[in-house]
Amino acid sequence: MGTKLINKIYIDGAFVTPHGTELFDLHNPATGQVIGQVQLADEVDTQAAVTAAKAALPAWSRTTREERIDALRRLRDAVAARREALLQAVRLEYGAPVRNEWMVDSAIGAFEGMIKTLETFAFTRQVGNAVVEMVPVGVAGLITPWNSDMFFIADKMATALAGGNTVVMKPSEMSATQTWVMTEALHEAGLPAGVFNIVTGRGDVVGTTITRHPDVPKISFTGSTSVGKAIFRDSADLMKSLTLELGGKSPSIILDDADMDTAMFGALSSGFVNSSQACVAGTRILVPESRYDEALKAAVEQMSHFPVGDPADPATAIGPMVSQRQWERVQGYILRGIEEGARLLAGGPGKPEDLPNGYFVRPTLFADVTNDMAIAREEIFGPVLSILTYTDEDHAIEIANDTDYGLHGYVFSADQKRALRIASRIEAGRVSINGGYEPLSPFGGFKQSGIGREYGSYGLEEFLQTRSLMV
Repeated sequence: MGTKLINKIYIDGAFVTPHGTELFDLHNPATGQVIGQVQLADEVDTQAAVTAAKAALPAWSRTTREERIDALRRLRDAVAARREALLQAVRLEYGAPVRNEWMVDSAIGAFEGMIKTLETFAFTRQVGNAVVEMVPVGVAGLITPWNSDMFFIADKMATALAGGNTVVMKPSEMSATQTWVMTEALHEAGLPAGVFNIVTGRGDVVGTTITRHPDVPKISFTGSTSVGKAIFRDSADLMKSLTLELGGKSPSIILDDADMDTAMFGALSSGFVNSSQACVAGTRILVPESRYDEALKAAVEQMSHFPVGDPADPATAIGPMVSQRQWERVQGYILRGIEEGARLLAGGPGKPEDLPNGYFVRPTLFADVTNDMAIAREEIFGPVLSILTYTDEDHAIEIANDTDYGLHGYVFSADQKRALRIASRIEAGRVSINGGYEPLSPFGGFKQSGIGREYGSYGLEEFLQTRSLMV
């Protein structure tokens, strides 16, 4: 794709040059080399996007279910038609391994999932002598992170549009190449001008303008808990509707009846998902004290299934960190774990010997971890996993829930009923049992992992408000 300047944003159905003049370097994290620059939008651009979305709202909010389904189908097909270009972009700019094709397919699937949801969703409901209407909130401000750019764009946009809202979206400036290819695809769908607008810029410029804007009553944000709290504060004066999907420190509980090799593979897979740059990563692996040695042996042996390397190599499971800053953050936690007395089972500080360039981390496993250590309490967002022990079921639940977060959890057991019973005690918005997954189930966090839910009908309701007509 070559070195290039991305100097267009998308406002009112057209690609326009930003009013903002700041240039931001884009890197290939596998080499550390600059691959291009993006010209960042500013407050003036954001205001123009909001104005366009507000002007498009009356007509779009009155569209029928069938018209919205047709629009979502066109968006889905347009993205699917650019699948190969999107795959190239995510490998080049994010360093996603070849096997992470799901990062593009999930974006296509997000439109498909919302089409299915919209087909049967009840926008009017009878409550006694009242007709309850589910109506759009209005202009939706959508702020997305860098770790799965195209999926978050697709999911948030699909849901907002399905509800009859119009959109102002701020993707991460670190994902501008992916956003550019995605925006070109979305433009091809031919939606009315102003229905969606995409302005790439900094959070403290574009993001803040969106969250403080009086004409944007709905904010959906995915990112760190600290930024989520700032958005919460910014939105308070205007009483905005918020969906905040924030950080996580997810537990993977391996029960004492589990086949250890199978369960450990599942636990490591959940921990290393998306090169561990994932809010749902199962970074705390809880194993029974009675099987500790067996668990450590299995963990070390299973590490061979998760090689770090060139994203273009089909064998690679873990790619580079997204940036030098993120690499340094992860290194700091590895050193912190050693200082705190945890035992290195695999990995450690520094880059892999055969990968001196780029932002590669040695996939790291710590044993003898206690839940008061920083590596067990703070979200690292890199391939650093902790193995902890528990004595019985109650102790496992106590450790799992002893966290500020509550986004996701994992349970591995030979007994499905037992696993369900344990899962129902974990304080998290989603719990996967033996690798189970349902994309349309509600997703969101307990505690400091956020408020509100995404995906399916629960996610759609977040972009609607109720009006009761009583007769």
